[in-house]
Amino acid sequence: MVKAQSNISSAKERKVQFEMFFTLPDFSDISLRDYQDTMQRPFFSLSKRKRLKPIEYVSGDGSVSVHVAPNPTYGMATIWDADIMIYLASHINELQDRGANDISPVVRLQPGDLLKRICWGTSGRAYERLINALDRLQATTIKTNIRAKTRSRETTFSWIDSYTHLVDEKTQRSLGMEITLSKWFFDGVMDRRNILAISPLYFEITSGLGKWLYRTARKHAGGNGPEGFTIGFQTLFQKSGSESTYPVFKKMMLELAAADSLPEIALEVLLDGKAEPKLKMVMRRHLGQRPKKAPFPSLPSQTHAAQRKPSPSPPAQSAPDTTEYVDSGLALDMIAAATRGFRTEDAEPRPAVQSAPRRQPGRTRACDVLDEDVYADIRREFAGWDYDELMARFDTFLGANPLELPRNYSKRFYGFVREHHKRNKYRL
Repeated sequence: MVKAQSNISSAKERKVQFEMFFTLPDFSDISLRDYQDTMQRPFFSLSKRKRLKPIEYVSGDGSVSVHVAPNPTYGMATIWDADIMIYLASHINELQDRGANDISPVVRLQPGDLLKRICWGTSGRAYERLINALDRLQATTIKTNIRAKTRSRETTFSWIDSYTHLVDEKTQRSLGMEITLSKWFFDGVMDRRNILAISPLYFEITSGLGKWLYRTARKHAGGNGPEGFTIGFQTLFQKSGSESTYPVFKKMMLELAAADSLPEIALEVLLDGKAEPKLKMVMRRHLGQRPKKAPFPSLPSQTHAAQRKPSPSPPAQSAPDTTEYVDSGLALDMIAAATRGFRTEDAEPRPAVQSAPRRQPGRTRACDVLDEDVYADIRREFAGWDYDELMARFDTFLGANPLELPRNYSKRFYGFVREHHKRNKYRL
């Protein structure tokens, strides 16, 4: 009898957990926010290789110290793992925007929402990657005096205290996650003065150093207007915590600056005689510029660039950084709806996937252009629409208006169709 009661109790508990996760609101399109204190200091490994060497950082004036200790089993949390922390910071910020009064360090979410937002995909391999990243985030130990009132006072923590993954026993499908943030991180994110909006294109940067440089540049240059921010390569090297030697780091920085393809941020190398080079970072909105073609590797079907140059914007006065980035199918669809009279031929053609069939002359077809897996997902999840027409609207918007174009065209189009379907599915 006791055993039977135990089974009934366990079943009820699973039902409560199931209902708890499946009543969560949709957080897949939340605005992205990053935590400033982690953007300009060496908190993460910049390599995908397992790092066992600790990071030891002390600022030039000795006022800030950061010590990051890896776990012998899992290694050190990487800059790619930081994508998860950005999502969690954004999740907390979204709850504040929605007027939630009982926000806690325990974040309850659907893993699929997180994986889609940070562009990791939703395959079985992506879920495995998520679990490995959470293990590193929980196992990595950080000791720092950032936010302390005195230099000698330090706080020791891990990025997350714990996580729980609820999996259906029969199907082995993920039902939801609970992630408990460290007090240090949670307290910092709850102070909204400590968070910055970042570009959705950040997640499409594939280089570890490129991801770190974007975060650093966004922090330093964001509120400095047309003057931007200038910093020496040696100082950047110290701030990065890179395991590379300085000559290798310098070479990679020069390559990133020459490519000048970071989202929203323009880079320029300044040479001063025999002195070490310096890097100038300016937000592109103050220059009226687009980034150059991305140096980061991507499939032909995932790259789309228009040739039309935007009209230069007048220099803006320096002001507190209140940048907001729009990355919603809703915004794209609203603008595209006003241009639905344009023909498909008005949009710039894109290269087709090599394995896809040839396009019909004079017509751009979605099945020829989009990544095959993404196109299959769209047909399965949003059936009934004319994808060629939707792609024509999407292209019209991209070719006519934006300062930033998607580096992964297929994924961005997927989001566009998803939002269109959400608002118009009852009209089918």
